[in-house]
Amino acid sequence: MKRFPSHWKISQAARCIRRGGIVAYPTEAVFGLGCDPANARAVTRLLALKHRRPDKGLILVAASLQQLQPWIAPLARSQVRQLGAGWPGPLTWLLPAAEHCPAWLSGGRDTLAVRVSAHPVVQALCKAAHTAIVSTSANREGQPPARSLLEIRLRFTNRIDDYLPGALGGLEQPTRIRDLQTGRVIR
Repeated sequence: MKRFPSHWKISQAARCIRRGGIVAYPTEAVFGLGCDPANARAVTRLLALKHRRPDKGLILVAASLQQLQPWIAPLARSQVRQLGAGWPGPLTWLLPAAEHCPAWLSGGRDTLAVRVSAHPVVQALCKAAHTAIVSTSANREGQPPARSLLEIRLRFTNRIDDYLPGALGGLEQPTRIRDLQTGRVIR
């Protein structure tokens, strides 16, 4: 398998996201499905593909903290330093959600799960899309996450709009999720 998608392929996937499509891509541990977090129709379609309840909330991944700022409440300098100690990297944080953060992302909670990924494909995709993207494992509720594009194609035949090849990041399990306010590990 090709280790990193071409610049053209990354640009094509970013255009797909900006137009409301769903893209499959490699992450730190499994293949993910992503879309534009501001597009309610794309998020609703993604949740339906996964058979996932909207109240569970979703994770946003980004290439930088700046890409997450539209979705999260302002942070204290000490909190930014705490995030910077583990980002970019395979650590997802529950942060206070911005007041206008839609329930389709937060699950109706006052927090939002976010990650600044160090995975090169995720980084390139978010930079090309000029936004953070929704990131959820490529599986239906209750099934194991996909670890290859072939698994995704078999599970979601003709229902994913674009696919980015690439190697997984080497983690055995999906990224850990910690609550910034309490320090508690959620997953």
